[in-house]
Amino acid sequence: MGLNETPSANRVHIGFFGKRNAGKSSIVNAVTGQDLAVVSNVKGTTTDPVSKAMELLPLGPVMIIDTPGIDDAGDLGELRVKKSRQVLNKTDVAVLVIDSISGKTSEDEELIALFAEKKINYVVAYNKSDLAGEEIPETEHELSVSAETGHNIEKLKGKIAALAVTEEPKLKIVGDLINPSDFVVLVTPIDKAAPKGRLILPQQQTIRDILEADATAIVVKEFELRETLESLGKKPKLVITDSQVFAKVSADTPQDIFLTSFSILFARYKGTLESAVKGAKALDSLQEGETILISEGCTHHRQCDDIGTVKLPRWIKNYSQKQINVEFTSGTEFPDNLSKYKLIVHCGGCMLNEREMKYRQKCAADQQVPFTNYGILIAYMQGILKRSIAMFPNILAEFED
Repeated sequence: MGLNETPSANRVHIGFFGKRNAGKSSIVNAVTGQDLAVVSNVKGTTTDPVSKAMELLPLGPVMIIDTPGIDDAGDLGELRVKKSRQVLNKTDVAVLVIDSISGKTSEDEELIALFAEKKINYVVAYNKSDLAGEEIPETEHELSVSAETGHNIEKLKGKIAALAVTEEPKLKIVGDLINPSDFVVLVTPIDKAAPKGRLILPQQQTIRDILEADATAIVVKEFELRETLESLGKKPKLVITDSQVFAKVSADTPQDIFLTSFSILFARYKGTLESAVKGAKALDSLQEGETILISEGCTHHRQCDDIGTVKLPRWIKNYSQKQINVEFTSGTEFPDNLSKYKLIVHCGGCMLNEREMKYRQKCAADQQVPFTNYGILIAYMQGILKRSIAMFPNILAEFED
């Protein structure tokens, strides 16, 4: 991914929902002007959510998600329905597709209630209007369309655009913390899980944010930091590090220079920093045989010393000196029932949008399960969390209470 490409987490997520054979996939193709989804008269052609990043005028960068039918049957069907409902957790705008001939059903009403409960902007598209004979009156949330003839497809796109939240985020990753001409040093060990020649996404996004603030980004590996700081001739405003080398970077960074991590910055960016800092304290109260969940928002090829599945469990065991059970999830999988866990340790969430990260955090809060992230927990275990959040006085005050 290049610096000019919009990450999926920063795209407007548009989810298409409805019963089997309502024509969801046909509507997806009509709205996008592309054959993104497989279309068939056979019920249940879409068996898993299908996502596609693209540009959609007049919105710009979006993520289109076509979902399985909400009335799918059988054991596999139940799993597919569950996956469709999980998509709601990251949906900014929902399009409910209803067969105009069959009309609205109890399943459709249930989805509309879920949209309201989750505060998701939505529009109901009554498809196959060319076959229904009579159109429903157009309202703020409803209109008749036809994927076959193209009737009202442009109107549907207009409604989606009007409902989409496209304003700039209230917070930047780091741009609001620095001034033009500031130096920011980024410590980025080469991540073996990243494709050869690439920085991982949080590093790319942070560099872009620094440059857009008219500041200077200086990128070094962990063994080059001390010499770089000595040779700069100007004190940097901030050092940002990968969490895996937090201890070394803290030792090499003078106390009069702010220090934080990519994970901490992304927790702030996603709106989860305060609770994640509080959640780290739960590590001290873990008891022998209790279970924690380590959750990643993406999937990647596991390395022999993977941070989520290898390093973190080892560090947690060494810190707690207890036998702690660890379970793992990745990608879109996140349990509805969290009651068995005494702590959830999440990745920085660079591949998840703000809505989904806040959903996961709220699930934990509702079930009274402490929630933190990789970088914050690592800093806590290494005794440097207070230093790492010092540039956020309100968060530091909460932590010290």
